[in-house]
Amino acid sequence: MNKMISGLMAGLFAVTLAYAEAPAKPAAPAAKAEVVAPAAAPAAPDCAAKAVSKSGKPLTGAARTASIKKCEGGAAPAASACADKAVGKNGKPLAGAAKKSFVKKCEAEAK
Repeated sequence: MNKMISGLMAGLFAVTLAYAEAPAKPAAPAAKAEVVAPAAAPAAPDCAAKAVSKSGKPLTGAARTASIKKCEGGAAPAASACADKAVGKNGKPLAGAAKKSFVKKCEAEAK
């Protein structure tokens, strides 16, 4: 329950910061930047809000950057496909070291 409340508070905080940093009237040169930025702009507040540690505190530095990059799709697409294929002989999903080993081998073969 505390994690959910912390996550919601972090999300509201990130959205508030996003709106507070937005300029009221964009200048003419900034209009050109807005044409390039909209594709990344919607994901940034959501990903920034999700950049929270297990204890509920906002991440900072390299950890925050890595979390946002992963959230925006910086992770390899082959990883999710390999994780989906990680099923044992009995049809149950692999877990732990077996899953890690299978995904590592699958990703190496995909390259």
